[in-house]
Amino acid sequence: MDSLDQILPIAGPLLRRVDELLSGVGAPPDHEVWTQMRRVRLLAGDAVRAVATLRAGDLAEASPELRADAHAYAGIAESLPPPGTWTGEAADAYDAARQRAADHLSGGLESLDERLEATADLADALVEWMVQTRADLARTLAEVLSSTEAVSLSAASPIDPAASGDVIAAADVAERILRVVADSYELAADLLHGSAELATAVRA
Repeated sequence: MDSLDQILPIAGPLLRRVDELLSGVGAPPDHEVWTQMRRVRLLAGDAVRAVATLRAGDLAEASPELRADAHAYAGIAESLPPPGTWTGEAADAYDAARQRAADHLSGGLESLDERLEATADLADALVEWMVQTRADLARTLAEVLSSTEAVSLSAASPIDPAASGDVIAAADVAERILRVVADSYELAADLLHGSAELATAVRA
């Protein structure tokens, strides 16, 4: 259990309050929350729950297995026996096929072991991203829970559509939460975009 798991139950009532106000009343047309909502396409509560589903531990187990497979491919490539004393056209054909197989398994930028290593690097980067994203969101939730906006949005009183102060407070809270989520997911998009050639190679 990390800091996000710990703070989610505490933040739940505030998130529900914020979402109720924004979905039922809206926000001032020029408020920055609209920009962040267009980036995330979710209300604050839904965005928080989406981040909460990120579990780095599941992906962390993949990297060692990928690196072990890469090492195994390199070992197979090294173990392919050369023709030795065998000579002639058949020996030459065998040696050419052996070299092609070895190059496919290991050594080059397009070899299987290099691609497995690159995939493991991506898995490690995504694990780091998940951990950081959850920590950043937990810190933001802690900040908004102690803010004056959170105090004014106490669930003790019913929602009043005419209470513009509450609407602005909800928009302010949502903007802070959604900005953190949007920024984090843009980082993930950059990671995946940078590794697009891995998926292309697999399809090829």
